[in-house]
Amino acid sequence: MTTNKLQIEIDSGSGFCFGVTTAINKAEMILAEGGTLYCLGDIVHNGMECERLKRMGLVTINHDDLSRLHDVKVLLRAHGEPPETYDMARRNNIEIVDATCPVVLQLQKRIKSQYDANPDAQIVIFGKNGHAEVLGLVGQTHSKAIVIETLADVERLDFGRDIFLYSQTTKSLDEFHQIIDYIHEHIAPGAVFKSFDTICRQVANRMPNVSQFAARHDLVLFVCGRKSSNGKVLFNECRRVNANSYLIEGPEEIKSEWLEGVTTVGICGATSTPKWLMEKCREAILLH
Repeated sequence: MTTNKLQIEIDSGSGFCFGVTTAINKAEMILAEGGTLYCLGDIVHNGMECERLKRMGLVTINHDDLSRLHDVKVLLRAHGEPPETYDMARRNNIEIVDATCPVVLQLQKRIKSQYDANPDAQIVIFGKNGHAEVLGLVGQTHSKAIVIETLADVERLDFGRDIFLYSQTTKSLDEFHQIIDYIHEHIAPGAVFKSFDTICRQVANRMPNVSQFAARHDLVLFVCGRKSSNGKVLFNECRRVNANSYLIEGPEEIKSEWLEGVTTVGICGATSTPKWLMEKCREAILLH
């Protein structure tokens, strides 16, 4: 849409990924039937979407809350959960609505299978410590997997022992390949090293797309919850390509001075950013 020569484009490739869409659809269907639905953790790393679902009746809980609940219905979000969560649900007669993303679920199974086959090897996960998905992955190994966040962390691995490397589904492909190269260079003769590219292509393909999108606009507004791991990666790529890029959580953060002298604005977001929120940001710009 154009007004006063200002052109605003919303990136068609941004917005919820398949896993998040499925989880939200499941929640909406159950809430429409009435009754109470609990969700273990924020269903998506976006405060405004969480607030919308809260108004529909979704109750967000943590693991301590879960341990005190009995005979209720609890949704597990796309990030996945460790085996202990399912054990607790069975003990407390909790009905699980499992919305774990199929890509994450497959990764959990692969890591569990690898650990069961060779529990003495180092199972290494390139991911963010404490991230919900990573906790679910580490849980498949009785918490023995090693989490590395950066290339520098790789130095603490024992290169004399077997290493099996996996990745959180939303991490950067470039960094993952740098880590693989480093391990190849340092692994001892006789030690086994295998890497498994477990990065979600629906997410990975957004990197070149968002890069091209950012390059063709004077100003880029990246709409994203500040907790989003995937959002940080994509926003950093926007800023690398276009220094005039800003991360905002919602339309109220848009500053009039950003729009001065600008003729094109690009609005994009993370896999956790709802399309309706990007639309609200577009409407807010038109009112400035």
